[in-house]
Amino acid sequence: MRYSKLFSPTLRDTPADAEVVSHQLLLRAGFIRRVTSGVYDYLPMGLRVLRKIEGIVREEMNRAGAQELLMPMVQPAEFWQKSGRWEKYGPELLRFKDRHDHESCLGPTHEEVICDLMSRELRSYKQLPMNLYQVQNKFRDEIRPRFGLMRGREFVMKDAYSFHANSECLAAEYKNMFDTYHRIFNRLGLKFRAVEADNGSIGGSSSHEFHVLAESGEDLIAHCSGCSYAANVEKAMAIPHVFQGTAGELTEVSTPNKTAVEDVASFLNVANESLLKTLIFKVSGGELDGQTIAACVRGDDQLQDVKLTRVLGATEIEMASDEDVKSIGGIVGYVGPVGLSCPVYIDSAIKNAEGMIMGSNKADTHTAGVSINRDVPNAIIADLRQTQANDTCFSCHGFMELSRGIEVGHIFELGTVYSQPMEVMFQDENGKRAVATMGCYGIGVSRLMAAVVEQCNDEKGIAWPLNIAPFDVSVVSVGKNEAVAEAAANIYNDLIKAGVNALFDDRNERPGVKFKDAELMGIPLTIVVGDRGLESDALELKPRLGEATESSLAGINQAALDMLATIAAKESN
Repeated sequence: MRYSKLFSPTLRDTPADAEVVSHQLLLRAGFIRRVTSGVYDYLPMGLRVLRKIEGIVREEMNRAGAQELLMPMVQPAEFWQKSGRWEKYGPELLRFKDRHDHESCLGPTHEEVICDLMSRELRSYKQLPMNLYQVQNKFRDEIRPRFGLMRGREFVMKDAYSFHANSECLAAEYKNMFDTYHRIFNRLGLKFRAVEADNGSIGGSSSHEFHVLAESGEDLIAHCSGCSYAANVEKAMAIPHVFQGTAGELTEVSTPNKTAVEDVASFLNVANESLLKTLIFKVSGGELDGQTIAACVRGDDQLQDVKLTRVLGATEIEMASDEDVKSIGGIVGYVGPVGLSCPVYIDSAIKNAEGMIMGSNKADTHTAGVSINRDVPNAIIADLRQTQANDTCFSCHGFMELSRGIEVGHIFELGTVYSQPMEVMFQDENGKRAVATMGCYGIGVSRLMAAVVEQCNDEKGIAWPLNIAPFDVSVVSVGKNEAVAEAAANIYNDLIKAGVNALFDDRNERPGVKFKDAELMGIPLTIVVGDRGLESDALELKPRLGEATESSLAGINQAALDMLATIAAKESN
């Protein structure tokens, strides 16, 4: 490709609305352009990278025994109604009616569609196991799309669905996909972690998320310094240090205008951990739909909303209004669990705590001497706290650490959550009708593109790994001498003949502009062809990362091939 013909509009300045590095650089380097909120064009350079990532994903999925198909993005409402998700999924599901007044949605995922297909085509256990996957655009109507490709509304996803005759077979395929994902992310040169995860709206029994480690990540993951345990904080378990208090009589203490944990603790000259933090929520979905509940954690802990939502069997929770708090006997800012006319949930870390301080449900007043067992005997005990750094690992008793992560993959053991209502049946070995059990395995392909940039960049721009870079080599012609242009063109043509994906920067631009563009776009190797180099027969080879070297004109192509091989070898280790 000649740069003079390439559609790759680069930007010198960072767009004001681009908050994270990947968004900034992908825009500046001419890989993407915004269409509307959370929706992007992939320009030729961006599409080259996207297709290479897709290629790696396809190679490893095929290697693992999966078969590719393609399902429609538009899905009929009756599929989702049959599975029970039409109302449960929430506003992220973009629903619409066609000219015949038939309801449909844009697919955010494809469990229903694949189950409908298999319910019509699956006959015998002899067809199982089967793993089918696609690489396709998805749409989720995110309330706050942000960070470019990291959280968009339309995105490219690889989603796979496996079907099995029994849970043992499912477990084996789950392990197969777990290993496959490790190969994919390793080939992309990513630093990542597989962590235990909450199943979310997809459902099922167990799941793992795959997180690319990056400070810009929206997810917080907890991992042990002494063993392999790692989990999203939405699910992570750990052993906190135990609060050592002394039981006593319940005693009211004046705390005028003191409502925050830190303020109350400072006023009473006690540690934050001695306070009982009581939060009031309104529940949506599940058996407690529409009800108000109280949840308590230690004052120095943070309540994990997802954990509480799962304990309640709810679809979502939100902070209760002042009126809701009053209706259960509480006073905003001074709420305590004793005397409330609603279900009370207490974090298991403080189930036996004594000598705590809680809100008195009276203005400007707290109560000291609280014993959880004595004073809140009917509370429901559950794991509600968010794991903190330096908590003790429940497995090996090492120390927990926290890192930010970008979720790029998620695998699930679904069981029969979808296959049962969607009637995916087969005849088993005994001639009886049985329900197939399922697995589900997703990778955010377009998000991977952003995740790679988050890890592979410097002050000059993107530094793509060789195997997904838009071009392997940029041949830069410096100067207006015809001999220079001819030599550069010959080098470029020879590289193309040798199978190298090369870009010939033949633009009438200053050398500095050409070099900066090559660095910004992350091309792994640049060959500089100029007057001085030709005169001294010492052409420069500049790797995107590493020290520059020189080569004669006659040996430049072999030198380029050798350097690309060296780069590839380094990246594979």
